[in-house]
Amino acid sequence: MLLPAPSYIFLFQIYMEFNRIAGKNLKKEFYESLDRHSTCLLDIFRAKNGVAGQLLMDLLKQTKLSEPAEVRTLVLQGLPLVFGDDSPAFFKTCLMSDDRSSNLDVPVGIVIVEDGTILQPLNSLHLPLSSFGIVIEGKVVMDNLRDLPESMCLLFGLIYALHLNYPKSLKYTFEFIQRILLSMGQKDLQPKIQSLANQLFH
Repeated sequence: MLLPAPSYIFLFQIYMEFNRIAGKNLKKEFYESLDRHSTCLLDIFRAKNGVAGQLLMDLLKQTKLSEPAEVRTLVLQGLPLVFGDDSPAFFKTCLMSDDRSSNLDVPVGIVIVEDGTILQPLNSLHLPLSSFGIVIEGKVVMDNLRDLPESMCLLFGLIYALHLNYPKSLKYTFEFIQRILLSMGQKDLQPKIQSLANQLFH
């Protein structure tokens, strides 16, 4: 169902259900872990070479490091670049004037709604005049969320509560959120995630 505005009762229900299933305060642990690792992750981003390194530098140049929300947004957009995930298949942009009630070409993802006349490029932080929505099975199920960190946190909670598979386009990023940021799961880490974890915890 399309929610024309974020229902804070619904948001609360997602967090409560996650707490019931996983025994964790999703919002608190997600943000605290993101902030705790951000300085090291930014150093890793700066050291990245190639096309991914250039895209990360573009994001870094747009970020006010004194603003926590901007740093969190940078980290969440930068992780897929580090892992080689398919960001364009997960993050979709549209204008406020566009019809978002129709099917979007994405099974699970985030839609970035821009209040303007021209779409910003993919390597934009999408901070000014943007709102965010969660897409599941091609439909916007939550709209008018305030920023990317909130959207990613809630989407992770929904995926976990509904027993959905992680989106293939961002599978390493979501696995990182689960295993490293939220310390959930016991199986061995995949090599890409283990490599980044080694850099974080060396």
